[in-house]
Amino acid sequence: MTEKLRIFIVEDDVIIGEDIKKSVRNIGHDIVGFVPSGEQALEQVTQVMPDLVLMDIVLRGRLNGIETAEQIHRHYKIPIVFLTAYADKLTMSRAQRAHPYGYILKPFEDQELKEVLEDAMVKIKQSKLENNQ
Repeated sequence: MTEKLRIFIVEDDVIIGEDIKKSVRNIGHDIVGFVPSGEQALEQVTQVMPDLVLMDIVLRGRLNGIETAEQIHRHYKIPIVFLTAYADKLTMSRAQRAHPYGYILKPFEDQELKEVLEDAMVKIKQSKLENNQ
């Protein structure tokens, strides 16, 4: 892969977050932010304007990952990929409201992350082309 994504991570478990950061870097992308809450994500995402947000669905705090992703999508149109250990139908249908570019079920392997990020990169490129027409 020749292009790097600038990725912002929202994960409230520090150990899992560090594993995600390591995996993203191993795949060849850049980390431009890492926060544990939806509130912090909303504050910081505008400062770094990442190419993509990796968002845990279940977060501690006032906002969960779905609510945070909906706001990021609505206000900034930054693509979201959800990270979750919860793949039940209700959670997944609620997550669809945020128009995610993909899902990664935890625990995951680097290859799974790489494939989802490559798919997201294609969607990002398509979206940019459509917006420039």
